[in-house]
Amino acid sequence: MTREVIAVARGEAPADLVLRGARVVNVFSGEVVRADVAVKDGLVAGLGDYTAGREAVDAARLFVLPGLIDAHVHIESTMLAPPAFAAAAVPHGTTAVIADPHEIVNVAGLEGLDYMVAASAGLPLDFHYMVPSCVPATPLERGGATLGPEEVAAALATGRSPGLGEMMNYPGVVGGDGAVLAKIAAARARGLAVDGHAPLLSGRELQAYLSAGIGSDHECTQLAEALEKASLGMHVIIREGSAAKNLLALLPAVTDRNAACFSFCTDDRHTADLIAEGEVDNVLRRAVAAGLEPVTAVRLATLHPARHYRLAGLGAVAPGYRADMVLVRDLQDFRVEKVYKGGRLVAADGRMTVTVPRPAAGRLEDTVRLPELKGRFALPPAPAGARAKVIGVLPDQVMTRRLTMTAAEVAAAGDVARVAVIERYGRSGDVAVGLVRGFGLRRGALASSIAHDSHNVIVVGMNEADMETAARAVGEMHGGLAVAAEGRVLAALPLPVGGLMANEPAAKVAADHERVAAAALALGCMLPAPFMTLSFLALPVIPALKITDRGLVDVDKFAFVGLWEL
Repeated sequence: MTREVIAVARGEAPADLVLRGARVVNVFSGEVVRADVAVKDGLVAGLGDYTAGREAVDAARLFVLPGLIDAHVHIESTMLAPPAFAAAAVPHGTTAVIADPHEIVNVAGLEGLDYMVAASAGLPLDFHYMVPSCVPATPLERGGATLGPEEVAAALATGRSPGLGEMMNYPGVVGGDGAVLAKIAAARARGLAVDGHAPLLSGRELQAYLSAGIGSDHECTQLAEALEKASLGMHVIIREGSAAKNLLALLPAVTDRNAACFSFCTDDRHTADLIAEGEVDNVLRRAVAAGLEPVTAVRLATLHPARHYRLAGLGAVAPGYRADMVLVRDLQDFRVEKVYKGGRLVAADGRMTVTVPRPAAGRLEDTVRLPELKGRFALPPAPAGARAKVIGVLPDQVMTRRLTMTAAEVAAAGDVARVAVIERYGRSGDVAVGLVRGFGLRRGALASSIAHDSHNVIVVGMNEADMETAARAVGEMHGGLAVAAEGRVLAALPLPVGGLMANEPAAKVAADHERVAAAALALGCMLPAPFMTLSFLALPVIPALKITDRGLVDVDKFAFVGLWEL
């Protein structure tokens, strides 16, 4: 804080900006107070009676919130490069994100992290990038890079990260794997946060996971799970994304006594949802509509993540804090009127008021190298009397069921499709094939180079020819989404940056995504977010049955299993 800020706070000098007569949401006291907000040099200088300002804004009809903070998000899952994400998120009041770039780092290693940091520089949104902990996520898949304890420690030592990204290898933590524990120790030695990822972990295994130094979890899906984790000191981040929607199930866990243990996040959110519904503001309005007290809801979206991740100067509208402020009409709809970043107006009435540059093209745009696909999607023959293990899709969840069906039942069922994962880095050229139920496809195929977390190409379809067509389209685009039927591509969305992101504005990406979603619907797929659901079928750290480029995975056993069993 400078002498000039102190002078403004004392009423001895004019502010750069005064929000007059505002209803300020005080996240410390839980009150809404009438006050002028004086801003100097990008900081809140004071609250109270401040009439002198070079710029004055009548805020008497508005509520002033701290800038919203998304406590856990993967920018890559929006399919937008950081500048386009900022341009879409800031008008919704998001001024800071805790971003885990393990998608692009699984593709390109630390070069991917460097790309994200460089692409985020100078934007009107703070990107706090965690250092990915699981590259690859498990030994059950092949990715584009490997980060060992030494690489993780070196990345943490740069001082540009608030901590270690989500530790998805919970079996490795609980089992005392030396390399896994070394990554956690590197973050703890620097006093940094360690994010967790432990769906349904409970009892002594949860105790062991926490004893290693894990501080948070965003994978809770059940009320009892969230209560247990919060009672043990874990910071529970309530997720409301595109495919995984856990808000309504978990909200009853938040009480006056334990609210400080919770924050909000969007985790994985598609561009169309970001544009149509919002970012953390969408979570706020849903939480309040479900009965959460409004100021408590605001705390979960501001002060709590700022404190958990030790983001000095963020999370409150108070003297000495950064003047990241969101002006809304009410505390129910949270319709954003204006957004200030460091005291500068950066968005108003749903539009940016400052120019956001487009990212430079050309970086990380040659990472998808597919093998020959002809004849690679055939199922292994079924032994007499065998039953097939079938991945059962759960709408609005990233978890799956473990189903078994006879060969006759598979043939008779109209909604059992083939699913395949193709190694896409030009190394092994492996293709693993299985069965999935719940997409609702009647014909055709869907393919994507987004397949958490190693991001091999994943394809689901009703016949081999259309699966080949869709997968080849993804390869020709250097990554993206494709829908095919009767031997032709019906719709496609190019994602050339690491096979994960576009070099286009959000509106263009959203329009292309709507076309591929509509094409999937025309083939019979009724899932609300089919490509998001498809992408998580390859993540072998979330129960129950998944598939990687190396084969079918029983997540509970953390082991490969055959398609057919006797």
